[in-house]
Amino acid sequence: MSSLPIPGAEAQKHSQQLCELIHQDIKLQGGWIPFSRFMELALYAPGLGYYSAGASKFGTTGDFTTAPELSSLFGRTLAHQLAEIMSLTTPYILELGAGSGKLALDILTELERLEQLPATYSILEVSADLRQRQQQLLTQHLPQLMERVQWLDALPERISGAVIGNEVLDALPVHLLLWSDSQLFERGVASNNNQFIWQDQSATTPSLLELARLISVPNNYLSEISLTARGLVSSLCERLSTGALIFIDYGFGGREYYHPQRSSGTLMCHYRHHAHDDPFYHVGLQDITAHVDFTAVAESAIDHGANLLGYTSQAHFLINGGITELISDVSPGNLREYLPLSAQIQKLTSPAEMGELFKVIALGKGIDAPLRNFLTGDKSRLL
Repeated sequence: MSSLPIPGAEAQKHSQQLCELIHQDIKLQGGWIPFSRFMELALYAPGLGYYSAGASKFGTTGDFTTAPELSSLFGRTLAHQLAEIMSLTTPYILELGAGSGKLALDILTELERLEQLPATYSILEVSADLRQRQQQLLTQHLPQLMERVQWLDALPERISGAVIGNEVLDALPVHLLLWSDSQLFERGVASNNNQFIWQDQSATTPSLLELARLISVPNNYLSEISLTARGLVSSLCERLSTGALIFIDYGFGGREYYHPQRSSGTLMCHYRHHAHDDPFYHVGLQDITAHVDFTAVAESAIDHGANLLGYTSQAHFLINGGITELISDVSPGNLREYLPLSAQIQKLTSPAEMGELFKVIALGKGIDAPLRNFLTGDKSRLL
């Protein structure tokens, strides 16, 4: 950890306040909390959690770079898929966790160009700080469309149209489970001399036990189960009357997720563009994520009446959606404009970059026709 940047005094003070809150929660819970609770507080504690506080998170000045921050071509290509879904259902879009607001900006800009704007673009954002940043960005660049944009505090009771979540599921709290000597343990967090330490207890949560019994792994195998991700997908599908959910994230199908060689799980932290595996490092100043089990996502949707409409890599999703056509009006001879756009497409679609690690899944109701961005490169067999 000595290679990581050292936060300033104010940031360290902020982290210490959050640590004190979590230590108090551990004390109130009898000296131990599941890691899912630690992750929830570290990321979302009001005013103190990573996503609730005011530090920059996205782009070159933050801790990681998402596809929308990398290139407007990402959101513009996604907009074409959303336009198709709206044409089949209702002119409505719900974005979950809109980050800096850049994706919403690019989607709405492209849909305005296509003359296929939604009647309403809703954003469900739990962070007051991020919500303010989103409002400022959209007001600055799209003042003429602000009457169409609304921010929500909870999921709508009924949804018809398109729902999108880009790098949302990976940031939802996960339970850490250890399969050892035919027993199942849940890894949690305890306090020792005002420091966080790992501590395992016998798993007792019925839903975790039920899911864990279906997973075949070697002895001494540590991995994650996200009840929160399953719950979110289930709630969305219960509310969805017609339309499609599209989730874009890094992850695998269930067989690959619980591969015998992945015996230490997928938990990862991101701080100032450095990746490491210690969630106790400067709590509240770093992102904590886990890869997405897309099989679990699909099963949760199907259990609540939705259909699998497509599952593919980000590369195929974007190429099917026409990302290369979006730069066709820029001459290759115009190197100043063409080369940066070409480099962005390479970053988004290359197997060595984001193209294969990131997957896209579509789940829906009332849609029978194949969606354009999933026409080739189907990976449903891997779920």
